[in-house]
Parts: sequence; C-alpha cells; structure tokens
Amino acid sequence: MNEFLKSSLPFRIGEGYDLHRLSMGRRLILGGVEIEYECGLYGHSDADCLTHAVMNAVIGALGLGDIGLHFPDTDPDYSDISSIELAESTFRMMDEAGYMIGNIDCTIQAQAPKLLKYKDAMEEKLASVYRCGKDQVNIKATTGEHIGIIGRGEAIAARAVCLLYKKPESSKQKGGR
Repeated sequence: MNEFLKSSLPFRIGEGYDLHRLSMGRRLILGGVEIEYECGLYGHSDADCLTHAVMNAVIGALGLGDIGLHFPDTDPDYSDISSIELAESTFRMMDEAGYMIGNIDCTIQAQAPKLLKYKDAMEEKLASVYRCGKDQVNIKATTGEHIGIIGRGEAIAARAVCLLYKKPESSKQKGGR
C-alpha cells in the first residue's frame, strides 16, 4: 500500500495473539494487573500475554509489524520489563501516526485462575495506557475445556482486536474537512 493511502485511511483494524506457558516462581500479570495465583507466565518480559496481544493488535493496525520487531526477546533491555511500559511505547506509535482507539476487544483463554474479579481492573489499566474510555476496552475470559496445553493448565493465551481511527485534528492537518 502506498504511503499516501496508508496515511489517509480513516479506520484501521488490527489483531493480536500471544501465548505463554505457566511457571512456578513467577508473578501472574494480565492486562497490567497482578492476579493471585500459584504460578505466573514465563517469558523474557513479565510475559503479560493479554497486554502483548493488545500491543500486537495496535502495531498490526498501524501496519508496523509485530512486538517482536519492536521489542525483541533477545534484547537484554527488555528482560523482566513491565509489558505496560512497552504498551506505552505502542500508544506513542499510534499517537504519532495520528490515530486513537475506537475499541479494543480481548479474550483470555485460561483453565485457571478465574479472572472475573480482575476484569474491571484490567480494562481500566489498558484504557489508561491507550488514553481511551474504559467502555472502549472489553475483556472476556474462557477456559480450555481441559483440552490441550491451555486446558491442562500449562499455559494462558490471549487474543485482541482493535479498531483505530484518525484523530480529528489529523484529518484537518492533512487537508480533510
């Protein structure tokens, strides 16, 4: 897609997915919120698969690759870093490109723990990072029905989609109405 077309699109949609295995001796962080559980997610950063999925959705909507391109797990600077800190960087990418969040919709797949009591805090945290209303972020949770790596309680996965739209001032600057 040529740069003019890419920069003039009023809406852009992105999709993200992430999966991390569970590991003893780690804190469980989802959507920037610490979840009470006996183990956490294993990864180079804090392994927050929900935030990673949202970041991938935003980066994808911008047409900028994926989080591995921007925050490689081979870079020691990102070792044990908060994924919320990395998400702030993806907000800046979005903001500098002249876009804002229309909505973010997420599904967490985990056999355990139960996540309902953390849903509001996760939505608030992600809305705060992406400078949008809490009503623009939706998080759902489901189990693995005891099937596969998730169903056996060995991993947690998350999917996210987001709709970005051009900020009104960006349209005016580019000769829009």
